[in-house]
Amino acid sequence: MSRSILFVAGEALPFIKTGGLADVIGSLPKSLAKRGHDVRVVIPLYKKVIDKYYDELERIGTIQVHSGWIDQPATYYKAERNGVVYYFIEHQYYFERESLYGYQDDGERFAFFQRAVLDMIYFIDWWPNVIHSNDWQTGMIPLMCHAIYADDYRYQAIRHVYTIHNLAFQGNFGVDMLPSCLGLDYSYFDNGSIKFDSGISFMKAGIVYADKITTVSPTYSNEILTETYGERMDAVLRYRREDLWGIVNGIDTTEWNPKTDKMLVKNYDVRSWQTGKKANKKALQEELGLEVREDVMLIGLVSRLTNQKGVYLITDRIQEIMGLDIQFAILGTGETNAENAFAWMENEYKGKAVYYKGYNEELAHRIYAGCDLFLMPSLFEPCGIGQLNAMRYGALPLVRETGGLKDTVQPFNQYTGEGNGFSFWAANADDMVYTIRWATDQYYNNRPGWKGLVKSAMTTDVSWEKSTDVYEELYYTICNWPDN
Repeated sequence: MSRSILFVAGEALPFIKTGGLADVIGSLPKSLAKRGHDVRVVIPLYKKVIDKYYDELERIGTIQVHSGWIDQPATYYKAERNGVVYYFIEHQYYFERESLYGYQDDGERFAFFQRAVLDMIYFIDWWPNVIHSNDWQTGMIPLMCHAIYADDYRYQAIRHVYTIHNLAFQGNFGVDMLPSCLGLDYSYFDNGSIKFDSGISFMKAGIVYADKITTVSPTYSNEILTETYGERMDAVLRYRREDLWGIVNGIDTTEWNPKTDKMLVKNYDVRSWQTGKKANKKALQEELGLEVREDVMLIGLVSRLTNQKGVYLITDRIQEIMGLDIQFAILGTGETNAENAFAWMENEYKGKAVYYKGYNEELAHRIYAGCDLFLMPSLFEPCGIGQLNAMRYGALPLVRETGGLKDTVQPFNQYTGEGNGFSFWAANADDMVYTIRWATDQYYNNRPGWKGLVKSAMTTDVSWEKSTDVYEELYYTICNWPDN
């Protein structure tokens, strides 16, 4: 029996990225393809993709897409990477912009995208067993597939999985979106299935109409059933709790591999990490203008600078943290208050702290390789990728016990030597600073314990293998695939 999966998302590596969603869509399909599945991915054709990859894309053709009052052409392109076919939907006005999201007409843009995805299936005559939709930008696909194509048995045979990568971003729009952009009648608002306040929610539609819902870690799947973390979707999620799976993310261990990473000055593995990290720390200090000290504990932070990421726990206690015998390297951009606070920190603690505003992929690799401790004090974190990258590079994660951070970081037990990082539970700066102090003490005064932690972190399985097993099991439950 055919085993075919179409991933639909707003972004995907290696072509375009704004967050962890792109990492998942760049890695999970590749892992499934290696197991013999026919896996394909479709995303919008953004300006940045055109600028970098247009000459590598194969044009398939153009059709007219009708969705409500929308009557626009969609041109399809494709490319292949690592056994996965990637499709791109071109529309100059909707997608050739400087940013991917954050526009007033996002609802219209992604209504068009979702309808163009479903029309593409007919156009290329490829009928997947599963459409795996991701985040609010694709949440309407299960409903649109069943409602708009109700008379076509081929669409009705498709099963739907919907993954929530971050429940805080829901795609909430006015109810007039139903007839104007989605081609749906008001009954779906009147019966409450996609109603959210006085409008509609793309994410709620995915939760209600998909066959199965997943989140990107087991702990987060339980957290979002509560009012605290449920972002006002907790009631509908509790209603679907029997169909809700929590599957932790992995990382691409080929790309994130200190043994082969060409962005590092010296490669290393679990057997040679001491000399490798020593060389990369020295190079990072020189690159960023930090005092060159082999013995100092270097803390790294690679993150969006938002409240969710817990950055204000750090900015509230800058003086206490920098009073320790440490160095601090920060890479990221986000809220103005956080950016200003870290800029002040760099100016105040020249040679001890540095803030690189923006995102630089190569520098991110070098921070993971050069730092000793990686700070990730998120207030909530569906899964998190940074702590997985850090462990892979022998930088011990220091995290708050929430979501995927709790599922992937085992706190150090000084009595048994077990663990692969450090953690604290309460979402306050006191507990974070206490844990940083304790980690600093371990770094300077318990070198055998620290070395054991690094080895444990670097040998933690952060690949997609175990998670791919679970995704296969999930697909089997809704498609009745044979086991072989």
